[in-house]
Amino acid sequence: MNHNLEDTFKLQGKRRQLVENLKKNGITDIAVLEAIGRIPRHYFVGSGLEEKSYEDIPLPIGSDQTISQPFTVAYQTQLLEVHSGQKILEIGTGSGYQASVLCELGAKVYSIERYESLHRSAVILLKKIGYNVNLFFGDGYKGLPTYGPFDRILITAGAPEIPEVLLEQLKPMGILVIPVGSYDVQKMIKIIKMADGTIEKAEHEKFIFVPMLKGKVAQPINRDIKSL
Repeated sequence: MNHNLEDTFKLQGKRRQLVENLKKNGITDIAVLEAIGRIPRHYFVGSGLEEKSYEDIPLPIGSDQTISQPFTVAYQTQLLEVHSGQKILEIGTGSGYQASVLCELGAKVYSIERYESLHRSAVILLKKIGYNVNLFFGDGYKGLPTYGPFDRILITAGAPEIPEVLLEQLKPMGILVIPVGSYDVQKMIKIIKMADGTIEKAEHEKFIFVPMLKGKVAQPINRDIKSL
C-alpha cells in the first residue's frame, strides 16, 4: 500500500475531466462540481486503484463496502441543497469522500459508520488531509439525537423504508435524501420536513447502493485504505 498522499498533474487532469463529464450528465450545481474538482478522490480508494478513481464507477473500500460513483455523490449532494454553516448528518461514512464534499461546501458534518475498520480509517485520513468532520462508530438507524436536530440528513446506503427516527432528528424546513427500495435497486427520495411537521416527498432517479443495515460491526482496522 502506498502511504504517500500525492496528487499528481496526471490525476488532477483526470479529476478535471471527471467534472466535465458530470456536467454533461446533468449535474448543474456549480458549488458541488467545484467541490468535487478540489478533492483528490484517489485518496479515498484502496491501494492500486488510483488510476480508476476518476472513472465514474463505484470502487471497493473494504468490509464489502464501496465508495459511490462520482455521479451518485454529486446527484445526492445536489438534491441536498447544501448551504454554508448548515449542520448535516451523514449515515454511512465509508472512506470519508462524501463527508469531504460536504465539508468543501462549508457544512458542519456529523457522520456515522457501522464498520469499525472503515470508521477508524476515515478518522485518520480526514484528519491527515485537513477535514474537520465529527465521526462516530455506531448504528446509523439510530442517528445522533444528542447532536440534532440537523438541517440536512444524507443516507448513503439503500434502505427498505425511511427510518422515522431520522425524520425526528430533521429540523423544520430541513431536507433528507435517501435511496429507498429493494436490495437490487433503489429510488432516490428527497424529503422536506415542513414547518408544521408534515412531510413533502419527491421521487427521483434509480440507483444501486449497498444495503443500510442495523447495528455496528467491530473489526480490525482496514489496511486497504490509504490512511497513514
